[in-house]
Amino acid sequence: MHATTAQRPSIGLILLLGALTAFGAISIDLYLPALPAIAGHFGAPVAAAQITMSAFFLGMALGQLGFGPLSDRVGRKPPLIAGAAIYTLASLAIMLAPTIELMAVGRFIQAIGACAGVVIARAVVRDRFDTTESARLFSLMFLVLSIAPMLAPSLGAVLLSTFGWQSIFLVLALFGIVSGLAVLFGLTESRSAATATQAASESTLQSYRAALGNRHVLGFVLAGALNGAALFTYIAASPALFMGYHGQSPAAFGWIFAVNAGGLIIATQLNRAALKRASPAHVARIAILAALGFSLVLLALAAAGLATMPITMVLLFLALGSFGFVGGNTSALALGAMPVRAGAISALIGAGSFAFGAAASAITAPFAAQGPTAMAAGMAAGFAGSAIAFYRIAGIGQWTD
Repeated sequence: MHATTAQRPSIGLILLLGALTAFGAISIDLYLPALPAIAGHFGAPVAAAQITMSAFFLGMALGQLGFGPLSDRVGRKPPLIAGAAIYTLASLAIMLAPTIELMAVGRFIQAIGACAGVVIARAVVRDRFDTTESARLFSLMFLVLSIAPMLAPSLGAVLLSTFGWQSIFLVLALFGIVSGLAVLFGLTESRSAATATQAASESTLQSYRAALGNRHVLGFVLAGALNGAALFTYIAASPALFMGYHGQSPAAFGWIFAVNAGGLIIATQLNRAALKRASPAHVARIAILAALGFSLVLLALAAAGLATMPITMVLLFLALGSFGFVGGNTSALALGAMPVRAGAISALIGAGSFAFGAAASAITAPFAAQGPTAMAAGMAAGFAGSAIAFYRIAGIGQWTD
């Protein structure tokens, strides 16, 4: 199938695309409970172990910029298979890393492989479906993706206590192998002739310049990326905040993380229902403003010393739920604005999110053990930037979809 249609996706396609999208999430969430143990293994502070997470974010940002346009040129399947192979080999190498610095390098290379699934899965959706159906499918994919943050920290804690932190990366290597085989035997090539022709007529730089020159693409990409950066700020800061500042065990942290992941699942499915009556732009508009409001309340309470653990968890649950409404809808809107450059635009969506996420986590994570203020400030900044991009750059008031 090489044209966008309104037909419904199969369950098999949803599961496969959801698994590909989960490469980034499972690679982060599974090893979060092991950060203190990894730091202890290398005789380094926890803040040094968190650098391995920033390295992963950076690899995800840079790698998508290469894999997205490449998939427009050569098709969707070859880069997916190559990415799975890189990911698998890097996961095995991390197990043998002699220093935390080399582990960070391994995490960077692992992310290069992981990002192929994340970026190309979005392009495959746009290849096959129109804007509204793409937004609905992104919500379904996120339902599969949400299994990772719900189960991965708890599974990571079990692996850590039973077999040691190296076993976590063995499991990730197996995930890479299975995903690569699923693509090889279960995914039909979806790149359209129009996309191939467009990609052949311009360089990668020209493709990015054309996409970023479209105010709707730029605005929607930034709105989604900055909303995602707020989520990554929470992911990076939460181990130190809950296990360090609040003194929770790795197992308890896994459950705390699962609760917020459950909120994201609820939000994505409410988004699917909302899209039956409202446009992706309208739904995203409301969610962006709500997220900003909740994050500002958390920041004010944290600055005043009133953000207890229960209050922090409730406000995080509400603010992070916005990603279930914003992420898929802004992605669908950006891809719908210029479908023939789906790979390049998908790369911008993912690279922007991880780039802002890497910067935000690097700034806020070292202060997370001192309380929720730094995390709340980083999240509020991300949500505020998302609102500005949505309203001012994309010109949402003039957008119809």
